[in-house]
Amino acid sequence: MINAKEIITGLPHLPGVYRMLNAAGEVIYAGKARDLKKRVSSYFQKTLPSPRTQLMVSQVAQIETTVTRSEAEALLLENNLIKSLTPQYNILFRDDKSYPYIVLSEHRFPRLGFHRGALEKKNRYFGPYPNTWAVRESIQLMQKVFRIRTCEDNAFNNRSRPCLLYQIKRCTAPCVNLIDEATYRADVDTALLFLQGKQSRVMQILTQKMQDAAAKQHYEMARLYRDQVQSLRQIQEKQFVSSHNEVDADIVACIARSGLLCVNVVMIRGGRHLGDKSFFPQNAEGYEPAAALEAFLLQHYLDRKAPQIVIVNQSIDKDALETALSNHAGYKVQIFLRPVGERRVWLYMAIQNATLAIEQKCSSQATQDARLHSLLQTLGLPASVQRIECFDISHTMGEATVGSCVVFDNLSMQSGEYRRYNIEGITPSDDVAAMREVLTRRYRKIAAGEGKIPDLILVDGGKGQVNVANEILAELGLNDIYLIGVAKGEERKPGLEQLVFPGDEKPLQLTSDNVGLHLIQQIRDEAHRFAIQGHRARRAKARVTSSLEKIDGVGAKRRQKLLARFGGLRGVLAASMDDLAMVEGISRKLAEIIYRELH
Repeated sequence: MINAKEIITGLPHLPGVYRMLNAAGEVIYAGKARDLKKRVSSYFQKTLPSPRTQLMVSQVAQIETTVTRSEAEALLLENNLIKSLTPQYNILFRDDKSYPYIVLSEHRFPRLGFHRGALEKKNRYFGPYPNTWAVRESIQLMQKVFRIRTCEDNAFNNRSRPCLLYQIKRCTAPCVNLIDEATYRADVDTALLFLQGKQSRVMQILTQKMQDAAAKQHYEMARLYRDQVQSLRQIQEKQFVSSHNEVDADIVACIARSGLLCVNVVMIRGGRHLGDKSFFPQNAEGYEPAAALEAFLLQHYLDRKAPQIVIVNQSIDKDALETALSNHAGYKVQIFLRPVGERRVWLYMAIQNATLAIEQKCSSQATQDARLHSLLQTLGLPASVQRIECFDISHTMGEATVGSCVVFDNLSMQSGEYRRYNIEGITPSDDVAAMREVLTRRYRKIAAGEGKIPDLILVDGGKGQVNVANEILAELGLNDIYLIGVAKGEERKPGLEQLVFPGDEKPLQLTSDNVGLHLIQQIRDEAHRFAIQGHRARRAKARVTSSLEKIDGVGAKRRQKLLARFGGLRGVLAASMDDLAMVEGISRKLAEIIYRELH
């Protein structure tokens, strides 16, 4: 046991961060403290608040501390440690994808587009938006109103005639000078007002332009402005949450129910509701909603700037949080615990969203749990079988063979653990040989201690695939893994699948309404989809590269210039003859040849 008294005696009454390490020297918990001595000593009282804390303290072999200048600085350091070390007992909020933005490029004729990733200072960004759908819908609606170009600069610089968007009145075709720079800039300025939440001002501008055009008997132009006003009204009608103030705010609600903890974030930008997103943390057992909410605010906003207003539903110690978030953002961030008026309505909506997300997750988990339980009961497998890996092979007449591995664990598909394998050096169309290579590559690493051992392996195929899988598992000493082949039934119809077991001559066919079979179908279909996706990408790359190599007059240097100019193989395929002829070293005649060969 750790000598807690000796460690506590030497701690100061200062803010800082403490790290608890186990006997192996691994950090199992990182925390911040306003007073290190008081906080650390609280873990070694006779009574502790929860069994989780008792278990954690029982594993502590060493405590390390770092003194900071303030509690806000301690919060920042704690968050960095949690993200880099992922301690076992810290709650973790993971969001693998960065949030999408609308970008308005710094260009003579600015481009309106979708952006995800690092933000460049030269461009203007609006958001973040909770999901891709919200960004793309906003861009489409803004195209109808403001008609700003959305094409990439490469396409813009090489256009010789207007594209389809001009024909359907979604763009003013600045690429071919059908609009002058000043008029286009005026449209951009109006769009900026809209993105900043000044919708009433935009309505006034467009209405005034419509009236001026009508007074001058420019009826076509007046009709255009009328259509823009109507489209803008439709956008406003879609906003079921709106504010009379042009405010930027996030409403963050954290609730616990049915053994789950969920945080829902509702995003308001410029008084407009952009959508919401729900988060389910890892290592959340034993955490109270208030503590989880505080952890979320740190982990979420120190990867991105918080809006000036954050509204929450739990009583938290907000002073240090406000200081930390304000220092990170570069402006004052305020956290409101008890909102009133319209802000209270927003918070109620976030609480409802979090509640609904938990209900949906519980429903989904219950369904998957029932499926898994039925499968194990039907096949006589033990309840310890939880992790399932499934393999499939995809190719076209032996070309560009790709194997896939998908993982089902914790009652859901674990997409982050999926793997693809490019297959080389086998007889074309030999699915058994392809399966042998995939399984060998997969389980050789697992037998060496890299990765988790599955409880059950599914292979798409019949006796041949099952036998080769059984051989490989035996060679690698993985004899405790259950193995099943999923053979397609007559006419490949769903519900007629046959399950093939090692050593059994007669396959098993479950009834089509068996919920355990539904789980097998779900996992098998996901493996099939993942394999086909990889195969098609590999085949397309091979065909285009091969086609370019076969074209007379297109050597290595010209191939490199083509790929560089159009950003890869897909870009070359999508390029027109005019686009191809713009590439250095590609004449008009050669461009026609390339286009003809590729199409």
